[in-house]
Amino acid sequence: MAAETAFHLSKKKYAMTTTPLRIAVLGIGMMGLPMARRLSEAGHPVRAWNRTRAKAEPLALYGVTVNNTPAEAVQDADIVISLLENGPVVGHVLFDQGAARAMRKGSLFIDMASIQPSEARDHAARLGELGVAHLDAPVSGGTVGAEAGTLAIMVGGRPEDFQRALPVFTPLGRATHVGPHGAGQLAKLANQMIVGITIGAVAEALLFAAKGGADMAKVREAISGGFADSRILQLHGQRMVERDFAPRGRMAVQLKDMRNAMATARETGFDAPITALFEALYADGVEHGLGDLDHSGLFVELASRNAMQ
Repeated sequence: MAAETAFHLSKKKYAMTTTPLRIAVLGIGMMGLPMARRLSEAGHPVRAWNRTRAKAEPLALYGVTVNNTPAEAVQDADIVISLLENGPVVGHVLFDQGAARAMRKGSLFIDMASIQPSEARDHAARLGELGVAHLDAPVSGGTVGAEAGTLAIMVGGRPEDFQRALPVFTPLGRATHVGPHGAGQLAKLANQMIVGITIGAVAEALLFAAKGGADMAKVREAISGGFADSRILQLHGQRMVERDFAPRGRMAVQLKDMRNAMATARETGFDAPITALFEALYADGVEHGLGDLDHSGLFVELASRNAMQ
């Protein structure tokens, strides 16, 4: 009852400042669920679809309509948001399951999944032939940012479409237009390169200190505030100290992003030796059964290499 009251109060608050848009959300997982909830709470009529319907059902409490097919969810929508697993899945849902043809001309598709820039450009071109606009707008900030509405949103596409999307982005976080189609995905890959590499640096440094006899928790505390400090050291470093690897962002997803970065580097002729090293390290971790751990679980792989528990 309290949740329902909060929902109605939230909708009333936003109704005075936001023109409602009919929104469809495709893909209701760890990120999609809180993001769809926030959009509904902002006063937008929201429809949702997920391959496993049960994962979307909790959204009904927040006034979201759950549909059985992506085509049902997107019909009549002003804006369709994708939070699907990867590029091939996005393409399959759009062009094989009928979502693209079910979208009305003049609507806007916002792909907030992390896919390859070349895939984003291909989807934009194919949707354009159907009269549907496209933005690639992947996010950073994890489930914490999705719940709080503090995501960093990196957007590629036409500036006028970016402006159209601002009422959708505002309840979710801070959006920045970074260039044409595919540029949002490039920014996200750059983000994931930094995240993945820095997780590895923090894990290796803390294990190095512990191997020599130092207190790992105290080392983390000692270097906080200096040049080595970072959000990764604070959040993921604490998870390493506590051995808390419950998934917020899974290692298997981090590996997917590193592989997408390497594929894009090859396409553009860019030499990325540091990313290549960490792609291999995450791949070893996934091969060793760590894929469902949080991406800070790279610590476990590095600890095993050094015979440390």
